[in-house]
Amino acid sequence: MSHEQKVAIVTGASQGLGAGIVRAYRKLGYIVIANSRNIKPSTDDGIIAVAGDIGSRDLAKKLVETAVERFGRVDTLINNAGIFIAKPFTDYTTEDLANMYHTNIHGFFHITQFALEEMLKKNNGHIVQITTTLVHQAISAVPTGLALLTKGGLDAVTRGLAIEYATKGIRVNAVAPGIIKTPMHNPETYEFLNSLQPVGHMGEVDDIANAVIYLEQAGFVTGETINVDGGQHAGRW
Repeated sequence: MSHEQKVAIVTGASQGLGAGIVRAYRKLGYIVIANSRNIKPSTDDGIIAVAGDIGSRDLAKKLVETAVERFGRVDTLINNAGIFIAKPFTDYTTEDLANMYHTNIHGFFHITQFALEEMLKKNNGHIVQITTTLVHQAISAVPTGLALLTKGGLDAVTRGLAIEYATKGIRVNAVAPGIIKTPMHNPETYEFLNSLQPVGHMGEVDDIANAVIYLEQAGFVTGETINVDGGQHAGRW
């Protein structure tokens, strides 16, 4: 492969939003380094599957090293991997806390540090966090305190990193999904989940992937969080 071939790293890439984002970047012609705990090798030579726990610093380093050793660069990082546990705040366990911090925070921290180091060598790069629109408009019927604690931190650090690296050619943005039709939702819950949306239905995986690709191509946009939520963030309904 030519070292001019652009490379994106996508975490949480085996299904749902991550798999949709991988497909979108392949359509753009990117090589994709795709990670999840149990990801399988792809028949597409442009998708390099690296299995492992994104909360591990060694695994995060391996993802970036794979991109650099094989293709000479890291152009984009999509921090998609995350755990979402909905329950009343007093029902969360210390195990829930540890698991969510391990994936949502440690997983972001390690890979973002390593990817930034490579991007800084070329003064060019793009980082996108997948957060949640609940950070901006909570729903009483869906109590998600720990998700807000962790994803809210990613929402805030998106703006902080955007300013920190604005003069270095590195953009940092986020996409905040509403309720999206993915394997994490049982079809038996669709009717209820549709009722929570101002537009009357859940979003699709491609809605999120399209927003990520918009940010990829929007060179003058940084420090932005795009809510892709059917209007949920706009107010109560």
